[in-house]
Amino acid sequence: MQKIVIVGGGAGGLELATQLGNKLGRHKKAEITLVDRNQTHLWKPLLHEIAAGSMDEGIDALSYLAQAHHHHFTFRLGTLTEINREEKKLRLAEIRDEDGQVLVEERDLPYDTLVMALGSASNDFGTPGVKDHCIFLDNPHQAQRFHNQMLNLFLKYSAGTQPQKKVNIAIVGGGATGVELSAELYNAVKELHSYGYKELGGEALNVTLVEAGERILPALPPRISAAAELELKKLGVNVLTQTMVTRADADGLETKSGEKIHADLMVWAAGIKAPDFMKDIGGLETNRINQLVVRPTLQTTRDEDIYAIGDCASCALPGGGFVPPRAQSAHQMASRVLANIIARRKGKSQQDYVYKDYGSLVSLSRFTTVGSLMGNLMRGSMMVEGKIARMVYISLYRMHQIALHGYFKTGLMMLSGSINRVIRPKLKLH
Repeated sequence: MQKIVIVGGGAGGLELATQLGNKLGRHKKAEITLVDRNQTHLWKPLLHEIAAGSMDEGIDALSYLAQAHHHHFTFRLGTLTEINREEKKLRLAEIRDEDGQVLVEERDLPYDTLVMALGSASNDFGTPGVKDHCIFLDNPHQAQRFHNQMLNLFLKYSAGTQPQKKVNIAIVGGGATGVELSAELYNAVKELHSYGYKELGGEALNVTLVEAGERILPALPPRISAAAELELKKLGVNVLTQTMVTRADADGLETKSGEKIHADLMVWAAGIKAPDFMKDIGGLETNRINQLVVRPTLQTTRDEDIYAIGDCASCALPGGGFVPPRAQSAHQMASRVLANIIARRKGKSQQDYVYKDYGSLVSLSRFTTVGSLMGNLMRGSMMVEGKIARMVYISLYRMHQIALHGYFKTGLMMLSGSINRVIRPKLKLH
């Protein structure tokens, strides 16, 4: 049977593996294998909620093994290190335990069709000190690290052992992640206060959001950026635009103008790139941020048997520019590659991927949601906020769940989630 291997179990990769499993794997028409370095999947746009504690990874994460069992594909735990295009096989790194003992040796995985869906990592642009002193939010492990350090700071403050009058948290990058995390932190403080941290209130938190560009949320229309900035300032966030960070150290951030932003905890969310090992991997064409350059069919430019989707793909738009690194892009790309793989098997022509902008929404925790709907599906865009925007924001996650589980099971999960919200704490406290 044809061997189809997907590397990366993010939004696009897991949806593609699930759908290929349902259509081909179920009927023994192809062997579908998903490779990921983690055991579980979590929708990346929710990582800021893991960081703030308003979502529990242990409850909301999805097991790759369980998903593979129910949807007729195979899961392999592993980290890609090399692509051998001549022999059509992947090299996966050895797996070690916490003590450094080798559990699984290096091994090769053959493929006939390969789909790269590795996502992206934070881009520090070579800024000195960032890797040593800032936390990235690329995966649940990093989000949990931030959460633990945040709780320790709040505990010290509430116990009166914090020397400063405030808990200072600096977030570099005014995109969706930075904006959403800024708001979620104030929600965390409110919940912690109700759980017994009586000395902890909104006045105890000093969040500084640093953006090098002229405004936060640069990918959205200016009126939406302005609305989001206004809401953040109401919460108490100190929003600094046109401020470039040139160095990070244990005490905070240094800016190009020579100012010092003091911080007890720092997050870097100022840009993305594909993982460094992707640069020219297997002799494939990559761009300056390590993304695989693809044709309109999402096949790589130098190998028609290798596709790329999501944040690791550099896909040009007809009118100039490139497909933005968003969850909706990965979802659409997965659907197009699914159709193209099936068409190619039948000897039919493949179709070009056409990006459809359905708009963008940014959740400011329980306070409000702002964004634009429809994007290029209508003339201009329609600004939405409040409860309507929140409902649409949640529906984006529901679409991802439906792609993975179907309508019936997603409905049951929504019901179960409503019950859990009643009986479990609103904030993870450990």
